[in-house]
Amino acid sequence: MRRENVEVGAEYGEEYQGTYVFQEITWAKRSRIIQKHTKYHPLTGQVLSSDFIAIQAETIWAALKQQPQSQPLTLEKLLGEENGIPIALGELFSQVVNGLCAVTRDEAAFYPRLRRQKPNPVITDFRSARSSGGPLTNSPNSPPESSSNSPSSSTN
Repeated sequence: MRRENVEVGAEYGEEYQGTYVFQEITWAKRSRIIQKHTKYHPLTGQVLSSDFIAIQAETIWAALKQQPQSQPLTLEKLLGEENGIPIALGELFSQVVNGLCAVTRDEAAFYPRLRRQKPNPVITDFRSARSSGGPLTNSPNSPPESSSNSPSSSTN
C-alpha cells in the first residue's frame, strides 16, 4: 500500500508541527466509513443524508499511521467544531488522503449517492424521461406525437 509523509511546519501552530505518515486504506474500509455516516431511505435506497465531515475525518484517521510524539491529532479533534484542527491543515490532510485513496474532490462529494443508485431508478417526472436514445416520452399534459406510419398522418 502506498504511503505519504507530510512535514508540517509551525504555520498551522506549533502543536501540529512534525511529520505525519499516511497510508492508503482499502476499498472495504472506505466503504464501511461511508456506510456508517450515510442514511438511506429504507425502501428506495436513496441517500437521505451524509455527514461528509465525519466521512472525511474518519478517512483521515484511518489513513494516519504516524504523527508527532505529542499526538496532536485525535478523531475527536478532527471532528471538533469548537476545538478542532485549523481549516488549512484539515484541507491539507484531506488532499493527501484523497490522493492516496484515489478519490477526487467530485467523487468525495458524490460517492455515497452514486454508490447506492439503483440500476433502474424510479422516474417520477415523466416530462423529462427519455426512452433509450429516442425522443422525449409523452407526459399527461402533452399531445400525442403523430407517427409517419399511422394512416391519419399520410399525405395524398
